[in-house]
Amino acid sequence: MFKLINERSKKLFEEAKKVIPGGVNSPVRAFKSVGGSPIFIKEAKGAYLYDEDGNKYIDYISSWGPMIIGHAHPEIINAVENQSRKGTSYGIPTELETKMAELVVSLAPNVDKIRFVNSGTEACMSAIRLARGYTKRDKIIKFSGCYHGHSDSFLIQAGSGASTFGVPNSPGVTKATASDTLLASFNDIGQVKDLFKEYKNEIAAVIVEPIAGNMGCVLPESDFILELRKLCNQYNTVLVFDEVMTGFRLGLGGAQEILGVDADLVTYGKVIGGGLPVGAFGGREDIMNFLAPDGPVYQAGTLSGNPVAMSAGYAMLNYLKNNTSIYESLDSKTIYLREGLESVLKTRKLPFHINSIGSMISLHFTNSHVVNFETAQQGDNKYFKNYFHGMLANGVYLPPSAYESYFLNDAITFSDIDDTIKSFEKIASKI
Repeated sequence: MFKLINERSKKLFEEAKKVIPGGVNSPVRAFKSVGGSPIFIKEAKGAYLYDEDGNKYIDYISSWGPMIIGHAHPEIINAVENQSRKGTSYGIPTELETKMAELVVSLAPNVDKIRFVNSGTEACMSAIRLARGYTKRDKIIKFSGCYHGHSDSFLIQAGSGASTFGVPNSPGVTKATASDTLLASFNDIGQVKDLFKEYKNEIAAVIVEPIAGNMGCVLPESDFILELRKLCNQYNTVLVFDEVMTGFRLGLGGAQEILGVDADLVTYGKVIGGGLPVGAFGGREDIMNFLAPDGPVYQAGTLSGNPVAMSAGYAMLNYLKNNTSIYESLDSKTIYLREGLESVLKTRKLPFHINSIGSMISLHFTNSHVVNFETAQQGDNKYFKNYFHGMLANGVYLPPSAYESYFLNDAITFSDIDDTIKSFEKIASKI
């Protein structure tokens, strides 16, 4: 229905499939949930992506979150270049790691100490191990549709990539591992209370995306997060906030600050790497002191605290710290985009529900309120596929999955958003 000239990308995809499983290094990139052939990016600058066929796109995924100030920002590039000339990896401590840790601790609520790793997956996996070691318990509670990376403990039921493929239980995850992960529905505090009653002294941690991004953008209702905090206090359970997406993107204090609820442990990624592979987990000092070499819980990584990644993250966080107006700017742009989308959807009488907060937003083709993974699944995927490809053919790159949040970057202008809305108006009658 919608034609995109991407012959070079198609050829590259076929070549990639010969040497890379599925032709991609992360499943959502393969376009399986939307059909068609993925585009291959040659370069990016500011708000725009440029593919191997010479097509230009307004970028609404921002590398799934980290490019909050746009691609190839001079301050980030300069920091990376300067450090690279001094060496790219030592495997030995650097002052930069401490400076980065001090900066994060100064900005993030209720984080006394932090350890850097190489991805959000690694951060969440390590936080759960630490929580288990600290409490001497085995079970955890997670929520359907919240994705915390591909560690075995989390692939029991997931949103994002796993749900895109319709495989909620990944092969390779043992039954023993699965038995230690308890599932509840996001925004259903009653289910959580029932699990605590049934497994009273067995639950080490509750891990949650306090503002979800892996079933689309889904906000917590009323006192859901506050009630989780109270339950964890009551049962001496560690509350873990997965802020890999929301940390430093929704504000310097992340979701903890916005919601006014402190977690015991917090995981970070995306923004704190400035576009390079970085993750981190931090929290209360008494829990963090259980990590080796101070404590018995082992976690290690040769590239953890990599100086190039730390330099990029340090430059990014300092930029945000010194330019806090960026958050107001992103809020206003997201609201402007939302209002424009809603206007077209109402005119065309399409079913829709839009969730947004800060620079995160998602469109679901359903008339139901989207409050959890179950309601997100009610969206019309046929509409979404046509919407995605129509926008792509008109120079707008959206998440290639109905279960992902958009992430705006501040390089996007109001003129870019106007162009986005005009593209939607052009294709809306055809989806």
